[in-house]
Amino acid sequence: MPPDNHLTQVLARMNQGQPDAMKDLLPLVYDALRRQAREHMRRERPGHTLQTTALVHEAFIRLTDGRPPAWEDSRHFYAAASAAMRKILVDHARARSAAKRGGDRARGAIEDLEVAQIRPPDEEPVDLEAMDDALTKLQALDERRYQVVMHRYFAGLSEEQTAAVLGVAVKTVQRDWKTARIFLHAEMSNRG
Repeated sequence: MPPDNHLTQVLARMNQGQPDAMKDLLPLVYDALRRQAREHMRRERPGHTLQTTALVHEAFIRLTDGRPPAWEDSRHFYAAASAAMRKILVDHARARSAAKRGGDRARGAIEDLEVAQIRPPDEEPVDLEAMDDALTKLQALDERRYQVVMHRYFAGLSEEQTAAVLGVAVKTVQRDWKTARIFLHAEMSNRG
């Protein structure tokens, strides 16, 4: 990720409505957004039609789509970018599912997913619709655990990095990660 202070300054200029700040944003965050997109895409089914670059560009467009941004700092921006990428992938999965008219969708167990795990080619991908519904419920019940999942699973941060971003102890992240995975697994298993 680029230096937080420089990105925070660009975000502050954007929040103040300075038109030249937008052109400074993409080059500053592009590599970090590509890393985030690769983390998201790594969990997708093989042969996914959406490419990493397209995911980055679509997320950036959604983030900067004419509305005045209100990002407080780099952490807030990258969390919003990760959420936008997740939403794009869920929308893509829903469109694909709708095209199949309710065909069989593979279900994955979230407790089997680790941040650094690389899915073997024969493993089924996670059902993004079920995961999105479960994440929406988790967010309504416990925002911090939801944020832990967003940072660990979707942004690919380590326990230590997640703890630093959220301002909590590493042990808290470990407990929240475990509890959130159990909750998400239960929600995804009960779907259908």
